Amino acid sequence: MRKLKVFESVTTNGFFAGPGGDMSWAYAASGDPEFQAFVKGNASSSGVLLFGRVTYEMMASYWPSPLAETNDPVVARGMNAAEKVVFSRSLEKAEWTNTTIVRDDLESAVKALKEKDGPALVVLGSGSIVTQLADAGLVDEYQIVVKSVALGSGRTLFEGAKRPIALRLTGSRVFGSDNVVLTYEPKA
Repeated sequence: MRKLKVFESVTTNGFFAGPGGDMSWAYAASGDPEFQAFVKGNASSSGVLLFGRVTYEMMASYWPSPLAETNDPVVARGMNAAEKVVFSRSLEKAEWTNTTIVRDDLESAVKALKEKDGPALVVLGSGSIVTQLADAGLVDEYQIVVKSVALGSGRTLFEGAKRPIALRLTGSRVFGSDNVVLTYEPKA
């Protein structure tokens, strides 16, 4: 059975999106070559990317663009080449390469994907999907990048969770840019 991993950026006060879904704080250039190498390493590893519609549309509007290829060619190539699944009942079509739209029940669809052979499943962003999958006990690993910024308001990670999500810290890494990567597994 393949693993389901979550990769999220959050502020020091726990927001994964600012007012109106603003994510500019998460993508601000850090000027930290070590952190950039970490991001590139994540982007170049194999995995099937899972998105909700909103995150998918944001990613699909940027990564296939000439600007992404200029700004970050390694990550752009990885994102564009990766197999992608977007969970949406309203998205009419997906034009970003290697994308499949799944309209089925999220929990059932992800259980079926986990049972197939292949690389890990990786959720990027897509906070409401993360919460639903965490509630269902389907997430095997959380990699949370704590950015050195605080916001006055926004949406918190695990917003709307129906139960406590108990986690065990399995790793941490501090970067020169003050970004901190925390890796967790669900407690049994």
